[in-house]
Amino acid sequence: MKDITTVETSHDDSAAGDANQYLTFVLGGENYGVSILVIKEILEYHEPTTVPMMPDFIRGVINLRGSVVPVVDLSLRLGKKTTEVGKRTCVVIIEIVHEEESIEIGIVVDAVNEVIDIVPENIEAAPNFGAKIRTDFIQGMGKVAEKFVVLLNIDHVLSIEELSVINDVAAAEAD
Repeated sequence: MKDITTVETSHDDSAAGDANQYLTFVLGGENYGVSILVIKEILEYHEPTTVPMMPDFIRGVINLRGSVVPVVDLSLRLGKKTTEVGKRTCVVIIEIVHEEESIEIGIVVDAVNEVIDIVPENIEAAPNFGAKIRTDFIQGMGKVAEKFVVLLNIDHVLSIEELSVINDVAAAEAD
């Protein structure tokens, strides 16, 4: 599997001011962002190995340097249609902590854009209406160049219930 980009998650806070950094990406024609603090790397998309009896939003698993990493179709998880695989489709590897254990999960996105800085003053609360996804999935709405980027709350998008299923998949595949 070809590694497209490794995102550097350590940064000099004095240089960035009070801004938070987000990896932005496209999903179903809309712009989303995730804090770079949870991003491990970005991989070129290769079809994952399917695992029977998994929820629809789990595309399968990949082998990442000897580790089994579940791959989630983020579009399906957000209640949209399946991500169509194209030339720019990527798997973003995210590291989250669940019960004091680090878990790597891949999310499929249409295309990765860039890492941007957003100061807290330019982040609005999640809207109470009009959003096409559950409001608990939204950390906020980042204003960037007169447009909004939906900032995802990855802990809610990949909630405890899903983490249990994903952890079980990784454990079963590792055996």
